[in-house]
Amino acid sequence: MSQQTIKQQARRTAREMADKRRREREERERRVIDLAERVMVAIGQRDAAVTETEKRAGEALRALTEGEGLSLAEAVECCGKTITVREATRLRRLSGTEGGAVVEPETGATDESGGAGAGSPAL
Repeated sequence: MSQQTIKQQARRTAREMADKRRREREERERRVIDLAERVMVAIGQRDAAVTETEKRAGEALRALTEGEGLSLAEAVECCGKTITVREATRLRRLSGTEGGAVVEPETGATDESGGAGAGSPAL
C-alpha cells in the first residue's frame, strides 16, 4: 500500500468518525430539546391547573364571606385551618376584584364606620 493510499484511508476514516460524532451530538441535542420542551409544557400545565384551582378556592371563600356572612377568620376555621387567613386573603383576591368594605383579616373589622369619627359632625 502506498503512502498516499494510507493517508487517504486515514483521512476518510477520520472524516467518518467526525461525522459519526457530529450526528450523535445532533441526535442528543434533539433529544435534550424535546425533553426540555416536555418539562416546560408540563410545568405550564401545572401552573395553569394551580391558578384555576386557587381561583375556585377563592370563589368559595368569597361565597363563605360575602354570601354566608362569615368573617374571613371564621371561613378559615370552617376549612379546618388548612389555610391561613393570609392565604385566604390571597385566594379571595384571585377570584375577582375585592368589592365593598376592606376587611382586616386578623380582626374582621372594616374600614367603614357607621358612626361619626373625628372631624365628622354627629347628625
